Amino acid sequence: QVQLVESGGEVVQAWDSLRLSCAASGRPFTWYSMSWFRQAPGKEREFVAAISWMSGTIEYAESVKGRATISRDNAKNTMYLEMTDVKPVDTAIYYCATGPALTTDGGRYANWGQGIQVTVSS
Repeated sequence: QVQLVESGGEVVQAWDSLRLSCAASGRPFTWYSMSWFRQAPGKEREFVAAISWMSGTIEYAESVKGRATISRDNAKNTMYLEMTDVKPVDTAIYYCATGPALTTDGGRYANWGQGIQVTVSS
């Protein structure tokens, strides 16, 4: 089992930047692909970005492509999501997740963090 804790959520102004972190503990961090998902009020959870265990493969949702950067530091057991030029539509609860394979399908991730609120004000 892997335990995940997100941090960095905050209220930001539109067009500002934000950085989220996801700290992992438990099983070896490097074994897993990791992803960010988000869920806006009244909407279904959606994929944001994913990174393979050695950072060789990265995927982004079209909605954040060009504005988001996912990265991980396996020595620190931590994954990051940096976003620039944030918009009010980016307001959501952001979750990190881990799984044995890199996928955009949230149903295939076994381990989830508790989520953290990001609010973008216009």
